[in-house]
Amino acid sequence: MSQNPYPAIKITSISGLVAPILTPFNDDMSVATSLYVAHARRLLDQGCAGIAPFGTTGEALSVGIDERITAIQELINSGIDAAKMMPGTGLSNIADTARLSRACLDMGCAGVLTLPPFYYKSVTEDGLYNYFAQLIATIGPDARIYLYHIPPIAIIGVPPSLAARLLADFPDQIIGIKDSSGDWDNTRALLDIDGLIVYPGSELPLLDALQLGAPGCITATANINASDIVRVLELRAKGDIEAARALHETVKRFRLLMQKHEPIPAQKRLLAIATGDARWANVRPPLTAMPEQAGHDLAETLKREFDFELKPG
Repeated sequence: MSQNPYPAIKITSISGLVAPILTPFNDDMSVATSLYVAHARRLLDQGCAGIAPFGTTGEALSVGIDERITAIQELINSGIDAAKMMPGTGLSNIADTARLSRACLDMGCAGVLTLPPFYYKSVTEDGLYNYFAQLIATIGPDARIYLYHIPPIAIIGVPPSLAARLLADFPDQIIGIKDSSGDWDNTRALLDIDGLIVYPGSELPLLDALQLGAPGCITATANINASDIVRVLELRAKGDIEAARALHETVKRFRLLMQKHEPIPAQKRLLAIATGDARWANVRPPLTAMPEQAGHDLAETLKREFDFELKPG
């Protein structure tokens, strides 16, 4: 029997490419709001259906709760539609995760992308279930949670059995999941769960995932390669499957090349080169910035192998 005491809430997923937006920092390491807003607009103008502020790519765990809330409010104040945002809110305790989630939902965000509680490594599925059940109770009846499965980083994951159990008991609060496991069998198992919205955490399995009902993907390389990923989606939607597959092969090779580098410093350095604004290269410790020459070398490789040149706007 369902343990969900809350009323039904109508939910519409963000369909298409969702960009886990990079977080730019000033030289004093404060959030560079003007760059943040401009980058969000650029991504949406390039066809992204939504943005996911303060995910892994956004250096979320190096950014404070109040900083996150302020930055998201600045996006909204600048005209970015909150309904196109899926902010990362997962912290290692219920109180902070609920506080941040509540703030994002109160600002009108489509939902919140929430990690399982990391740090404790030998937790049981029952323990994780109880965590999310208490989190929902603390956030309130209008909680809209997208689970975030990224075991290569968080160690603690959300296996399909747990996702199915949470969805069954909280069908109006557990909306979907981002699967950044890199394991297609895991993604496919999640897609088999009726009613669960599943976003692969990469464009690599995009066409296969769409075939099984995924609404799109949430991928870090959208920060620099959004146009081509969006074009794959557009070609498939038009029924031009062969053209979609051909471009998807190029998109996958682009992703695999980028994976040879530290993704956050590399993409930030490319943005610094493209925009001429050196602040884009800044990362918060413990990350270190990609050296400028390495960035130019990467830009030259992308130009040579993909005829790719990042445009500033």
